[in-house]
Amino acid sequence: QVQLVESGGGLVQPGGSLRLSCATSGSIFTVTTMGWYRQAPEKQRELVATITTGGSTTYADSVKGRFTTSRDSAKNTVYLQMNGLKPEDTAVYYCNAYIGAINWWGQGTQVTVSS
Repeated sequence: QVQLVESGGGLVQPGGSLRLSCATSGSIFTVTTMGWYRQAPEKQRELVATITTGGSTTYADSVKGRFTTSRDSAKNTVYLQMNGLKPEDTAVYYCNAYIGAINWWGQGTQVTVSS
């Protein structure tokens, strides 16, 4: 059983920052790429960032230069640092792992960017 638990969401003003955390059950990011996704109301879930087992990262064009994903092996946690937040970043954010031919998801954390 893979467990992913996101935290760190909240309400922030435009231009502000938040750091999301995804606590994992064991060091699963040593065996698979981890992904951050988001889903805004009435929109499809979209990929925001990934971090591979080797630590390489990729980002959606819409967040490049503003968001950074990283991980802490000692804490079995993956992070998404979000700076320069915009209203269009408002969404529920999920972390994801694909293991054993199954897409595992956390429960999500709400991020709202509004003045």
